[in-house]
Amino acid sequence: MSDKFQEGQVLEGKVTGIQPYGAFVALDEQVQGLVHISEVTHGYVKDINEHLSEGDEVQVKILNIDEKSNKYSLSIRATQEAPKATRRPRKQAAPKQQQEESAAGFNTLKDKLEDWIKQSDDREKFRK
Repeated sequence: MSDKFQEGQVLEGKVTGIQPYGAFVALDEQVQGLVHISEVTHGYVKDINEHLSEGDEVQVKILNIDEKSNKYSLSIRATQEAPKATRRPRKQAAPKQQQEESAAGFNTLKDKLEDWIKQSDDREKFRK
């Protein structure tokens, strides 16, 4: 393991390999780490190949160093500013008149039901 790298350190690296789960980045000739797909950029990454290619020079932050297995966990998104939260506009309440008409639609159906029952009763009387 190299003593020149520490957790939290930000440095340049070169993408040496890409897998569906992440990208391998060489920090120097002896040390290589993994940028998990979730650490490539802010937001969801469906296909890592849309963001990185072998040979790309990238800025990475060392998240974790496992000394026993000599594995480096890296992040590209930790070196980027988080995007401003964009709020979707709330649905505006329907105008009062539209709400009343909507409610009236249910009342109309209720009134119609009473009319239909009356018509049905009248037909029954007519048939007898």
